[in-house]
Amino acid sequence: MVWDVLIFLLQAGVAFIVSTALFDALHWLLHRWEKSPNPLLRKFSSWHWVHHKFLGLDMQVNPAYARLNIWFHILPEYLTSMIGTALFLLVFPWPPIVAVAILRTIMLGMTLREEGLDYNHMSMDRVGGKQSLWWVNNNYHAMHHVYPNNFFSSFANVFDLMAGTGSQIEGRRFLVTGASGAFGGALVKALEKRGGVVETAKSGVDFSAGEYAGMKQKLERADVLVLSHGAKSGDCWNANYTTFRDLIETFTELGKDRLAPPEVWALGSEVEFHGDMGLAELKDYSASKRAFAARARRYYRSDDLIYRHIVPSSFTSAMGKGAMSAETAVGIALFFITRGFKYVPVTLTGLAVLNFFRFRYGNNVADEMTAPAE
Repeated sequence: MVWDVLIFLLQAGVAFIVSTALFDALHWLLHRWEKSPNPLLRKFSSWHWVHHKFLGLDMQVNPAYARLNIWFHILPEYLTSMIGTALFLLVFPWPPIVAVAILRTIMLGMTLREEGLDYNHMSMDRVGGKQSLWWVNNNYHAMHHVYPNNFFSSFANVFDLMAGTGSQIEGRRFLVTGASGAFGGALVKALEKRGGVVETAKSGVDFSAGEYAGMKQKLERADVLVLSHGAKSGDCWNANYTTFRDLIETFTELGKDRLAPPEVWALGSEVEFHGDMGLAELKDYSASKRAFAARARRYYRSDDLIYRHIVPSSFTSAMGKGAMSAETAVGIALFFITRGFKYVPVTLTGLAVLNFFRFRYGNNVADEMTAPAE
């Protein structure tokens, strides 16, 4: 009996998620068709844009488009998803499929009663940074209305994970530190190639520990702050911990009144997982990186910003030969970032993947307690 219930729920869940992804694919096509040479496809696209007039780029609902939004978005979404649901009658027994159809119809009725308003479609003064990877919440879907050419998933994040539409690069303003290094330099080129607008800042020139006045205007211009500077020897604490912490918190404070949350990408290391391994030359480097990772967990969980923690294995740089080129490391990082990952493992060894559990679920208070007093 219990097994039968589990099978029923599994079949219903698969039918619901896959049929929802079918509409997400159509949704993506409707945006692609905006510039199609075919006038009919452009017309279909223009009908869909009514939905973006109903809930605009400013995340405010315009009631004047409520009725058109029902005809050109809500009903097509319902019908497309119902067709996708019905197709599962070819592979599953009818009871779970009927249950999904009933659920969809109830959801339609509730949305119609509210004239198009639901959990993912309501006015927002500020989009929050808490955005799940696997399931679409209101903050995640709001990003589609702020950046309409990405973030297409509507329930389970199946489509964006497959299509690489879970982040926005084109047209966004990036401020990259460490751009003279191997990873930072390769990242600048990759971002510009994808349409990002990139500005750089150099440690020791534009900023240093406790000195950030020269960064204010650059931080104010940026949508995304990318921290790829650092040191493996010498003043590791200021390079890997203090400046990372201060720049992130300054950037977050400057962006607290923006509609979309400030976004930060910070470069970590597999040393967060394996530590200094008893090597004296890695002691300060390991301690500073582990201390920052412990602090970064707060940013990762915060609603004040979108924080992405990039953890690469060794790559070739001025510090020596690595397991991959910096360009390969950047390519892997962007593969995950464009799919919405907030923890980004860039690894051949697998240690960065294992480190996720330490980073995400650990309670490494001792690591941060080793940091210099604030």
